[in-house]
Amino acid sequence: MSDVNKNNNAGMENMEILLSNMLRVGVVASAVVILAGLIMFLITRQGGYPAGTYPISLQEIITGLLLLKPFAIIITGLLLLILTPVFRVGASIIIFLMEEDYLYSAITVIVFIILLAALIFGKGM
Repeated sequence: MSDVNKNNNAGMENMEILLSNMLRVGVVASAVVILAGLIMFLITRQGGYPAGTYPISLQEIITGLLLLKPFAIIITGLLLLILTPVFRVGASIIIFLMEEDYLYSAITVIVFIILLAALIFGKGM
């Protein structure tokens, strides 16, 4: 194996490790946020909203998060969990472009657009 191939393989392996660490950090961060909201809910026995309601718009979630409402904190953790793989797809686009792999870059851009469209136009947000 030539030195160029060894360096390329080492670079690819480093990028894969970086991406897997990004996923791990995202999942752990979301778990910590959800757990914090759950603990607040168990201590206060109130979600911060009238019975049977919870924040559904991004503005309501952010406002509730700033006011430290337990349901808003839990939903923020869930949003972090949802956005973690979306962030990974976005980072993959950059990596494929750096490697000059334009086919995978294009495919990943399409997947990224579909994910963003689903988040933006999906029911409830």
